[in-house]
Amino acid sequence: MAAGVRMECSTDAEALSLKLKVREIPDKPSVLDVTIDGVLTERIHLTEGEHTIDCSIPAGNHEVRVWLPQAGFSAVGGLQLHDTTRTAPLPHRPKWVTYGSSITQCTAAGGPSATWPALVATELDWDLTCLGFGGQCQLDPIVERTFESVEADVISLCLGINSYGASTFNERSFAAQAAGFIERIRDAHPEVPIAVISPIASPEREHLPNAVGLTLGQVRAMVTEVVEVLAETDARLHLVDGLSVLTAGEAHLLEDGLHPSTEGYRVMADRIAPRLAQLPM
Repeated sequence: MAAGVRMECSTDAEALSLKLKVREIPDKPSVLDVTIDGVLTERIHLTEGEHTIDCSIPAGNHEVRVWLPQAGFSAVGGLQLHDTTRTAPLPHRPKWVTYGSSITQCTAAGGPSATWPALVATELDWDLTCLGFGGQCQLDPIVERTFESVEADVISLCLGINSYGASTFNERSFAAQAAGFIERIRDAHPEVPIAVISPIASPEREHLPNAVGLTLGQVRAMVTEVVEVLAETDARLHLVDGLSVLTAGEAHLLEDGLHPSTEGYRVMADRIAPRLAQLPM
């Protein structure tokens, strides 16, 4: 799924059109967003099948982004910019790679430009690569390989919630696996600041043991300890406490007790953006 994937350019085009084929997933609408100069101008709810998206653009030169649906499957056809005399890539910006679970993929957000990574990237003017895998943030070796192959000026990792939910690792193995994962990403990017975000609050899971006997609170504590230990010899490794991003007292911002609502993702972005902006690059 195309979480964080977008077409972006600077152009004086008067309109754009895009061919798109969509395959939906149950109970998650596929939504395409068009933003101009960082402001949402079109939000299109797409049904199953083929579409041609047409969108007018105000006169003058603008930064235009077409955000593909973060939920459902998209096949992209031809993109046309109409009546343009100038089209160029956007200027170089810091490249930000963020990794996490469905809470990073953000299928429950109102649209792809309203996910917390998209909101943070827009606020900080960063070039986003989103590695948000619904249910599959399991510290996989292929993700480490992906980090080896991408450019990054800043990295964030949201770790723990899927490992808790799937009972993937136990008390013996989780901390070691998380530490090894962080260390291998550090090996791939020796000088890049890395922020590790521990799980946000989920009140019903905080003290509920999973199939291997770990509560979410214990998983969060292990993520914290891993980062604190590694940071003793890595000044560019930083911890963001998930309970400072979304607290237990803000459970009303969780649409199902686990995943934030659109408003919840906005709150997350408002709190994460200044923390990431402080990282020394």
